[in-house]
Amino acid sequence: MDAGLPPPWMADFQIWAVFAMLAVVLVLYVTERLPMEITSIGAIVVLILFFHLVPVVGADGGNRLDVTRLLAGFSNPAVLTVLGLLVIGQGLVHTGVLERGALALLSLSRGRAALSVAVVLLAVTVISAVMNNVPVVVIFIPILQSLAERMKASPSRVMMGLSFTAALGGSMTLVGSGSNLLVSSELAALGQRPLGFFEMTLPATLLAGVGLVYVLLAMPRLLVDRASLAERLAARTGQYFMAQIPVSAGSPVDGTEAVGGVLKELPSVRLRMVVREQRVFRPPFHRFRIRPGDLVVVAGSRRALTDIQGKRPGLLRPPGFHDHAPPEAIDEILRDEDRALAEVMVAPGSSLIRRRIGRSGFQARSRCAVLGIRRRGVVFRSRLSQIFMEAGDVLLVQGRAEDVERLRDDPDVVLMSGSSEHLPHRRGVLRSLAVFLTFVVGAATGAVPVVALAIGGAAALVALGVLNVTRAARALDSRIVTVIPATLAFGVAMQETGGAALIAQGLTGLLDGAGPASVLSGFFLITALLSNVIGSNATAVLFTPIAIGLAGELGGSLHLYAITVLLAANCAFATPTGYQTSLLVMGPGHYRYMDFVRAGAPLVLLLWLTFTIYVLWVAI
Repeated sequence: MDAGLPPPWMADFQIWAVFAMLAVVLVLYVTERLPMEITSIGAIVVLILFFHLVPVVGADGGNRLDVTRLLAGFSNPAVLTVLGLLVIGQGLVHTGVLERGALALLSLSRGRAALSVAVVLLAVTVISAVMNNVPVVVIFIPILQSLAERMKASPSRVMMGLSFTAALGGSMTLVGSGSNLLVSSELAALGQRPLGFFEMTLPATLLAGVGLVYVLLAMPRLLVDRASLAERLAARTGQYFMAQIPVSAGSPVDGTEAVGGVLKELPSVRLRMVVREQRVFRPPFHRFRIRPGDLVVVAGSRRALTDIQGKRPGLLRPPGFHDHAPPEAIDEILRDEDRALAEVMVAPGSSLIRRRIGRSGFQARSRCAVLGIRRRGVVFRSRLSQIFMEAGDVLLVQGRAEDVERLRDDPDVVLMSGSSEHLPHRRGVLRSLAVFLTFVVGAATGAVPVVALAIGGAAALVALGVLNVTRAARALDSRIVTVIPATLAFGVAMQETGGAALIAQGLTGLLDGAGPASVLSGFFLITALLSNVIGSNATAVLFTPIAIGLAGELGGSLHLYAITVLLAANCAFATPTGYQTSLLVMGPGHYRYMDFVRAGAPLVLLLWLTFTIYVLWVAI
């Protein structure tokens, strides 16, 4: 034995140690005993310490799994690209661009929920075929969120389908997925002809079609309805705020006719009363027309009032604000580009109790305008300026994001957790669109590296004033920053220690003696299952040489075996760590690890059966 090489038993020890660490990490991911971020960081630290003490010695005598190699995932271009795209996506959300896209899709489907989701997911499938599916998912997450909200559906029912259809669409052309390119480049490195641009399109389209039907019809029944605290607060029924609209000439409601308590321009709220000079008009309203000088008092849900303020800044006006500040202060607060809405509750013992909203001084000192008030079990029949506040009243307030955040320290009110929400920055629409289109064109032409486009686009949104630094930072997902580098570190460790090759050899040994069709079918299933453990990219690299060996032994088209690897590697649906896009939708869908097992495992089996039928059809 050479003096510079470790004893044979050392390699086995390293392999099984990595398997044990990976098993512990997977258990922690599944049980969520610790946050995934903590588990991921801890796993990387353990790997660094282990391979520092028990190094994998290369031919040059150096450690092939040193700190630099194990931490390379944090500088991986894919991770940095995703983070940049998250900020670009947030810019589109903040300016309302994606909301308009959601409304356009809704108009195509004429408001039908199932058709709306189907249109979106079909568009994602097609776009992912020619564009890397990670940015596609990032861009469409807010659209699906908006659609789910408008159709009164939980995002958890549809968000996972976004990731799955993007991955399936990404299998349809050579450039649709990183694993596709890895398979083709591995063929070239091994002296074989690389894959053609559309060579995998036929079987991939078949699998994508079957997968889309499953996502639309079966998967929503398998997923648990999950919602965030903010969504539960916004979805509470029977809890309406009373708000007021002073009508001036040219106002959106000027000249509007009230029919049965509904204003045509504001169908989402109900008309409670109209104050005209010294007269008060209350329901029922019969062909009553609003005119300048009227004070319109309406009742609406948090969501309805938020939509009004987002689309028509300044339409809702706070009571009595001019008593404590110059009139221009109202517009400054209501039209500020960094606007936020939140709910605050009047605290017991508050100095606001038994005081009118407009005369309490709360709005002037907090610089937050009170747009509405809600009291449990009470339907107000008076204008806001005449209401005396009581302990437990909930106020809907608007102000700059930093002023809303300061309400946490106000002893008179309690800022309700999860209720803060930013309003769209309408004047940044063209700027955010320009940044996004620059990214798309640059990525499509390949003129500039995608990572540079993503990071540069994120920085441009901040420089152009569309987002501030704080909001851009909030768009970043801590799971992306930690989980992907951890999985990449484990993939490197398994490859360098020989653990991945050991798994592949053991599994492919089970196929010995079977016919070509059975071998391809079994090979697909084994590859797909392993891709859920070590990730699609590592699986693509590992199994391409095995595909070449199987084609040499059994005969048939070499590229059919390579395409089998490509399609199966993209079937990492049963775990959130198998494919990057699954990590992207975990937060918006409020998923847990087992949700992917519950909904993704049946899809893997369904696609395996579909591929088996295809293999029999092509008659090798």
